[in-house]
Amino acid sequence: MSKLVLGTVQFGLQYGVNSAGRPSKEAVKGILAEAAKSGVTTLDTSSAYGNSEEILGECIAPDKSFKIVSKYPKGSTPVLEMFNSSLKRLQVDNLYGYLLHHFEVYKNNPKVWDEFISLKESGKVKKIGFSLYSTEELDFILDNKSPFDLIQVPFNIFDKKFLPFMKELHEKGVEIHVRSTFLQGLFFKDRNALPEKLQPMKKYLLQLDEYSKQNDLSISEMALNYNLQNPYIDGVLIGVDNVEQLKMNLNSIKDTPIDLEIEVKEKELLNPVNWN
Repeated sequence: MSKLVLGTVQFGLQYGVNSAGRPSKEAVKGILAEAAKSGVTTLDTSSAYGNSEEILGECIAPDKSFKIVSKYPKGSTPVLEMFNSSLKRLQVDNLYGYLLHHFEVYKNNPKVWDEFISLKESGKVKKIGFSLYSTEELDFILDNKSPFDLIQVPFNIFDKKFLPFMKELHEKGVEIHVRSTFLQGLFFKDRNALPEKLQPMKKYLLQLDEYSKQNDLSISEMALNYNLQNPYIDGVLIGVDNVEQLKMNLNSIKDTPIDLEIEVKEKELLNPVNWN
């Protein structure tokens, strides 16, 4: 299970089209205990996720066995100050990874990356990198030759725009984490209850349903294993609201190859920012 990364945005914010709401602190403790027992070693969070870092700090203390990846959001607070605040909230002495959460911060001031490099050189974080949304953002970073060793991007059965970059990044030693495995819950949405903006996605969701039926696989099994089976992906983020959801995801991991290609023409709808 080491390839699974537990996303924690929903511990601090209402998140996703199918979210049941933020779990209680006791529920978070149960989720983390089940994750640890099942071999999940990495947690993903950010100081931009409401009070997710604080909740994690309270729930994992004194257990320091998880590798934690957090992120620096846009704002006026210097990188080092925000990083140290994250350490304090998480009640840890160092982080596994620290990502720049909002690309525009780097685009407007590439020199900010020097502060990330200094953090890594201090030994307080093992890997530094970026959380990205578009391939244009990645092109900009690569053109600037800014060194990084961890990246997080959206990737799922519908959204494969970063696939052409993965082999090269992997060969350069960059650790690749992917999010939006279930397209923020859209894969599970009632096909007949989609909001008007998402109606164009119905035909693709029905293709998922057909493959699911033909291959005796659930939507969860298809989506999760599609990402887990990619040899260039090192971490697959999943978010859960309760222990039962986590167990369902863990039980969905199979060796059955997912041989499915769906080409979504409405590319703008692959970004949940455009759903409103």
